[in-house]
Parts: sequence; structure tokens; C-alpha cells
Amino acid sequence: MLNKINFKNNSLPIIAGPCVIESRDHVFKMAENLKKIFFKVDMPFIFKSSFDKANRSSIDSYRGPGLEKGLKILDELKKEFEIPILTDIHSTNEAKIIGEAVDIIQIPAFLCRQTDLLIEASKTKKIVNVKKGQFLSPNNIDNIIRKIQSTGNNQILITERGTSFGYNNLIADMRSIPIMQLKGFPVIFDASHSAQLPSFFGNQSGGDREMIPTLAKSAVAAGCDGIFIEVHDNPEKALSDSSTQFPLHDLENLIISLKKIKNAL
Repeated sequence: MLNKINFKNNSLPIIAGPCVIESRDHVFKMAENLKKIFFKVDMPFIFKSSFDKANRSSIDSYRGPGLEKGLKILDELKKEFEIPILTDIHSTNEAKIIGEAVDIIQIPAFLCRQTDLLIEASKTKKIVNVKKGQFLSPNNIDNIIRKIQSTGNNQILITERGTSFGYNNLIADMRSIPIMQLKGFPVIFDASHSAQLPSFFGNQSGGDREMIPTLAKSAVAAGCDGIFIEVHDNPEKALSDSSTQFPLHDLENLIISLKKIKNAL
């Protein structure tokens, strides 16, 4: 059992929410709708949204409300809807502050080897979800795990989010799921970012949103312990990663399909 969220009982928890906090009203609307969907389909759910997107392609891209305002929104949302919360950090000074408010601290893929960041996140004793960098093979996560465990924290998730495939493209290798599970920790599959086309448009990334269901279903069939999927009520108007956010109105049917595949294994 990882805090209140169990990734080891074949329940297939889903991490879902908008890429970034666009406004308090929007993130509350999304949380309300997502909670209704997951209650209806009887699937465990962790709400995800970022207070800062520090790795946007362009200096002009929207990053989010920032730490202070974003943390206040996430704290209010957690209390209002009584749901577990995941958000990501980009610097060591954010770890302790964020750790007091959320259930899972996420380490972005580009920062997965940053020793100090991993250690500060693990010191919070919260679940640490590490996105495996697209530049790493699944066997390269041993050092990441040891860094987190050095503080005595064994609440670790590893997320597969695609591997660099030439320029401006990613490929999802489903072999990475059982390979990384051999390390002894739950493996999550990020169906959104695995469909991304990094920096495809020069000043922003693109993506194949229509491939998200195929990737998610394949990952569940491959035995992943959870699914990560960014969701938006109007993806085309999303302020971040609009090409790889899944439409809210299609989510319920996708989750039902994932549940059927999981139950069939």
C-alpha cells in the first residue's frame, strides 16, 4: 500500500487531469467531472495538474499560476473533493512545500537523473513518481531507485512515457513495462506524453492524440500497474500540450475499455 493509493492490488489506478492549472474555476470543474466519471466506473483515481510547466518549448508559452497560487488551488481542491493529488516539481526548494499538500510528487522526465531533486522529494516520505527520461533504457532506472531509497523512502513509482525515436518523435516500447517491474516497484504508463511529438512545431510540441487509446490499451494488456493520462474539456484550447490531452467527453468509454482489458488478464 502506497499511502492511501494501492498500485499493487490489480485495481489499475488512473492518474488524470489537465496538464497545467489554467484557472481555479477550470481545475475545479475538471476535478468535479473526473470524480463523477471514476466513481461511476468504479476505478481508483488520482487527480493531476501542474502549478508550473518549467520545461515548455518557448519562453512565451504559458507555464501556470506558480508555486504559491498553484499550491493554494491544489490544497483547496483536495479538501473540496477529497481526492488524492499528484503534481510535479522542478527544483529542490519546492519539494518540502509541495510534500505537505499532495499525495504524490512527480519528477519530470528531463529531471529524472537530478540527484538532489530526487533526494529532496524522497525526504518528504510521500510517493515519488519518476518519469523515465526518454533518453534512458528501462534498465537504466536502477540508479534512480537507489537515490530515492537512500533516504529510506520505498514509496516509488516509475512511469514509462516513450523513448526518443530520431528527431521530434517518440516510440512506446511495451517491453519496458515488465522489465521495469522486475525492479520491484509499480510501473505506470503515460499514454499522453508517449503520443507526443517533441518540439515538432519548433516553438511547441505536437502529438498524435488519436493514438492515446491504442497506447493505453496496449500498456494495460502488457501488465502496467496504472495509467497516466492528461484530460481536458476542450483540448484544442488547452494552454499546454493541447495535442496530447484527451477529450473529457471520451474518457469514460476509454476507462471502461481499460477496465475490461485489465479484468481479462
